[in-house]
Amino acid sequence: MPWKSLRTLLLLTFTVMISAGCGQKTSDKTLEPDMRAESPSPFATLAGDAPVAEKRPVEIEQHGEIRVDNYGWLRDENWQSVLRDPSVLREDIREQLTSENDYYESATSDLEALRETLFAEMRGRIKEDDSSVPTPDGPYAYSVRYREGGEYPVYVRTTRNGGDETILFDGDVEGEGEEFFRVVSVNHSPNHEMIAYGVDRVGSEYYDIRVRIIDSGEEFEETVPSTDGSAVWAADSESFYYVERDDNQRPKRIKQHVLGTDPADDILVYEEADDTMFLTVNKSQSGEFILIGSVKATTSEYRYVRADAAPGAEPVLIAPGVEDQLYYVGHHGDYFYIRTNADDAVDFKIVRAPIDNPGRDHWEEWLGHRAGVYVENFVPFADRIVVLERKDALPRIVVSDYDGEDSYEIEFEEEAYYLGLQPGYEFDAESVRYTYESPSTPEQTFDFNMSSRERVLRKTQEIPSGHNPDLYLVERFFVTADDGAEIPVTVLRLKTTKIDGNAPLLLYGYGSYGITMEAWFNSSILSLVDRGVVYAVAHIRGGSAKGRQWYLDGKYEKKTNSFKDFARSAEELQNRGYGRKGETVIYGGSAGGLLVGATVNLRADLFSGVIAAVPFVDVLNTISDASLPLTPPEWVEWGDPINDPEAYETIAAYSPYENIRSDVEYPPILATAGLTDYRVTYWEPAKWVARLRDEADGGPFFVKTNMEAGHAGSAARFERLKERAHDYAFALRVLGLTEAVPISHR
Repeated sequence: MPWKSLRTLLLLTFTVMISAGCGQKTSDKTLEPDMRAESPSPFATLAGDAPVAEKRPVEIEQHGEIRVDNYGWLRDENWQSVLRDPSVLREDIREQLTSENDYYESATSDLEALRETLFAEMRGRIKEDDSSVPTPDGPYAYSVRYREGGEYPVYVRTTRNGGDETILFDGDVEGEGEEFFRVVSVNHSPNHEMIAYGVDRVGSEYYDIRVRIIDSGEEFEETVPSTDGSAVWAADSESFYYVERDDNQRPKRIKQHVLGTDPADDILVYEEADDTMFLTVNKSQSGEFILIGSVKATTSEYRYVRADAAPGAEPVLIAPGVEDQLYYVGHHGDYFYIRTNADDAVDFKIVRAPIDNPGRDHWEEWLGHRAGVYVENFVPFADRIVVLERKDALPRIVVSDYDGEDSYEIEFEEEAYYLGLQPGYEFDAESVRYTYESPSTPEQTFDFNMSSRERVLRKTQEIPSGHNPDLYLVERFFVTADDGAEIPVTVLRLKTTKIDGNAPLLLYGYGSYGITMEAWFNSSILSLVDRGVVYAVAHIRGGSAKGRQWYLDGKYEKKTNSFKDFARSAEELQNRGYGRKGETVIYGGSAGGLLVGATVNLRADLFSGVIAAVPFVDVLNTISDASLPLTPPEWVEWGDPINDPEAYETIAAYSPYENIRSDVEYPPILATAGLTDYRVTYWEPAKWVARLRDEADGGPFFVKTNMEAGHAGSAARFERLKERAHDYAFALRVLGLTEAVPISHR
């Protein structure tokens, strides 16, 4: 769904203010933790003198309460300019972030050899000269590959059945010498003569779009700035549609650029006046329609322009948005096919509506709502429609004709797995491409003939250093929450790792925006599992592992369910012998950073370490600031603490920054940040760590800021592995495994 990209990563997804003084908020008695048992810090001899952030107290009054923020000065008031040019960061802030980075490096310097080992292991599992399966489109087939040693993707094409390769965009060449470089998309024109590509050279996700002629390599003079990086071509290849981001990084306008003209004169196709909505633009699988979505977590509406319309054509509204109703649009023949939760279809259904009269009054049911079967996505092809569903916390693919007379499910056997649809470029395709993987099974790419049901394996992910799935065990079971809900948990471990309460445990979670942490194959995590670590993922409320209701039960006024589910999962894993009592490392990023930050406040006694990647921990202050990029669109996720006292109280009761406790001992915490991150601004983890040091016992507490990147860290693939090696080395230190040898070396 388009709204899922708001604060996530990896993918990210995606905050407000609290009570007085030290921020001890105890109105919700369910957040009272047990006392953590005393134990020596694994960093006791390494921490040294941590930086002390100056206190510059500012009183904030909200709904009759006054709270003091001592570290709000770490937010550069000129943050919009910093996103575009990091060099303008205020000097006192730069000095504080740099001193934190120096402290982290000094305190963990003895982990450098381990980090290098982990990096070498993870890199050894990557086929450096890898390439994607070519995707056909007319006379050509398009793919992405990497060079051995190359950091960035190389976009190429051949003739449809192979032949000489043409390089369309060479990321290694284009990114050479750049401190940060990310190409987000390379979109070829319908006539196959040009590409439009989007590049970010700062990390703030403001992408410039440029157009290149394939045969000559020449480029049009104009650069289209401040976009989301993706160009959606009109049918005649003379223009493209794109999303323009404003100075607050909000996707506010859909524009159309005619090749060879000044971007300042680009045609405004649609502008969204409501700051709570996000705009998207895509082309239907049929290629006949440009679809413009105005979307937030609870509401959506779509407009269309025919792809062959003359520039400046007025978009046509399909159906006006209705609060608490979502719909998403595809096209086939004379109908729009629409996935929607209208009419109390909590887990969604599919309806169809005539193109010439697509309003709600003309929606007719095509696939009815089935409670417990979550319709996640669908792709209409010329002869078949493919639906991606989720049942019992597992995905499935269902193929059907449009009459519904020939419908069947593609079957899979493992206990936990992930399925991904890859629709490709062609509407009249005979086969649908999908990927299959599990925590122990590397990704496999299949082409599935929708008529004959023949399945062809096109590619299996190679692990050059070797991988034997038979060494591992994947388990899926349910943990009973405090209120009786059944929480799915996926576990990956070596078969030789005993479940006797002595194994080290790392627990990962997210639990926001309806995003499900899938049962992916992660070759990097094997560096932990091969050292005897049990790796578990808790599919808590706030995600959609068990359907949309599972999401609704973990958001807004029910947000604390996410934290309680996570703590309960950790506790039950320990009780079942999957980890040592009180010694689990928890790991989460972005909104998952909120999860681990809130959960360690809730039950510090369960944990021996916390990794919070770009953590959304200053929730109350952020969601109370309507000027920040993601705040208005996310009031439907967290509540509006500016105008709603109850939302204020709810957020104030769990926001990690305001709920640091003085009566428990915190485990060591590593937080990371990106200077040009607009999703979770750099000052959130910086403020959190400063306050932890001042108010909490335990630790040590680290914040490591990437001064040359944004939310997702480095875009260079090997640099990303080095960043991951820092996280894993921290976890291994906490778990007492810095000298452990992976199973493949024993």
